[in-house]
Formats: sequence, C-alpha cells, structure tokens
Amino acid sequence: MANFGWTRVKDPAPAEGADIGFGGLADPMSLLTALDKAVPRYLDLVDNGALVYPACKRKPGDAQGDIRAIWQHTRLEAMRYIPMVPRQDTTLLVDPLRQAEMIDAFLRQSPHENTVIDFTGTAIDDYGIAIYAALNWLNHCVAISDADPHQFSGTLRSFRKVMVVARQWWALDGATERCRQMLEARERPPLVFFLLWAECTTLAREIAIAAARASAASDDISRVRSAQDPEELDAKG
Repeated sequence: MANFGWTRVKDPAPAEGADIGFGGLADPMSLLTALDKAVPRYLDLVDNGALVYPACKRKPGDAQGDIRAIWQHTRLEAMRYIPMVPRQDTTLLVDPLRQAEMIDAFLRQSPHENTVIDFTGTAIDDYGIAIYAALNWLNHCVAISDADPHQFSGTLRSFRKVMVVARQWWALDGATERCRQMLEARERPPLVFFLLWAECTTLAREIAIAAARASAASDDISRVRSAQDPEELDAKG
C-alpha cells in the first residue's frame, strides 16, 4: 500500500534544492526520468521537516512559500503516483504505438476516490489507479487551499472526456507520424503522460493561486494566471 504518513523532525533541515523544476524539458522520456528523480528528493525534504506539506498549506514565511513553489510542488505531489507504480512499463505512457491500448484500459477502469492506494502489479491497470489518485490528490488540496470547488467539479469525469478525445486522435490515419513531428517541434501530442501532466499543471495552478491569494499582489496573481507552467515564473527564495 502506498502510504504518505511522513514524519517530522524537531530541527528541520534547510530547504536546499527545494526548487524542483523540469528545465523546459519537452521530450516525454526526459520528463519521466526527471520526475523519477524529483519525487524522492522532494519526499526527503518533507520527511526531514524542511518543507510544509502539502504545499498548499504553506504561508509566505515558510520555506518555498511563494506561489511559484506552491504551484510547482502541488503538481509534483500529484504526479508522484506515476513513479510509484511497482512494475513500470513507461511505453504505455509515452510510446505512440501503445497509446490506444493504455487509453482503452483506462476508460474501462472504474474511477476511485482514494489518495492512499493499492497497486495490482499489472502496469496497465496500475497506471490507471495512479492517474485517478493524482487527480484525487488535487481534489483533496482544493478544500485545504479554499480554491473554488466549482473549478474542480467533475475532475475525474472531465479527464475521462479528455482521454476519449485523445483516443479519437490516435485512431486517425497518420497519428504516429504526426506525433513524431510534434515532438520534433517541441510540441506535446496527446500522449497519456502529457495529458496527465497538463491536467495536473492547470489544476495545481488554481490551487496555488487560492493558497497564496491572501498575501499575493494582484499583479502576481495575474502573472500566474497567464503562465502555462511554473517554469515561466522567476524563482523566489
């Protein structure tokens, strides 16, 4: 079972290296590799008491309490479920030839509402479990951050609709070649990994805005709303 009852120490270590970004990576495998490295690094900081967890609970005086870091770390908290899958088969997430297979399996799967999950040992099923857990985590953060619940209404249902549209895209003639062209142009075709990444990025942004609204200037809020990724914002100490 994946359990997140992390402990705190009395003397928190400084949050060195807490600016866990992805450096404008465009290749899906590079992003997955970076995610594999970022998740344990982030959890170590949480375990050592260097960071308030979850990120949406942070205040301006906390380490990494600025809106950019809250956005970045909330997304990471959701995406952490993907590297947790015990028997990884990342081709299901990023290989054009396996997207229809992964999407069909996901759409056959019944949604769940858990953030603490059991895996089955079968990658194609476990990725579905992990995707739902990621979205559930963001729903969990909504109440903590006082984000507008209407913006998150039907999150699981909405993502299933995204996957249906993606399935139609992959059924088109020439989809694999079009995917290759998009990747070469540093664009993001509807690979399952990219779809989840985009959803977590968008929802985490709204959570970060809600968490920081009381202390952030209106110009900062506007700047965050216009950004597509926390990497576009200047890092703050």
